[in-house]
Amino acid sequence: MRKIILTSVIALFCLSASAQFRVMSNVSTPEEGASWSADNFTSSLGVGYQVNNDVMVGLQKNGENYDFVGRYSLNDNMYLSVQAPTEEAADNMTLGVGMSIKFWNELYVEPNYTTKDGEGSFNVGLSYKL
Repeated sequence: MRKIILTSVIALFCLSASAQFRVMSNVSTPEEGASWSADNFTSSLGVGYQVNNDVMVGLQKNGENYDFVGRYSLNDNMYLSVQAPTEEAADNMTLGVGMSIKFWNELYVEPNYTTKDGEGSFNVGLSYKL
């Protein structure tokens, strides 16, 4: 039993030592007559884990719940994305394509286009590589 626990701890330590995490959020525009606030930048805050150079998985806030998020890098700055809620994921999946533009140090501006049930929307997000 000790060997299993020790092996698990070492494996988790090695994974986290070489991992790159990303904090991300979509910027939402304020409602009519409202002003910009910090909530416009943090209402859909999420964390992603870079599995390898091409794949990232994570969780992102969606209202009161959290959604699973996945990204596949097409090249250095283009990616395909999928976002699915924890319940009825196949019926409520959002697919998209986006671009990561390095803004400053490890801060990225990410314009993207997402589609769900035949309706598309253009969004702007922010992310930071840790």
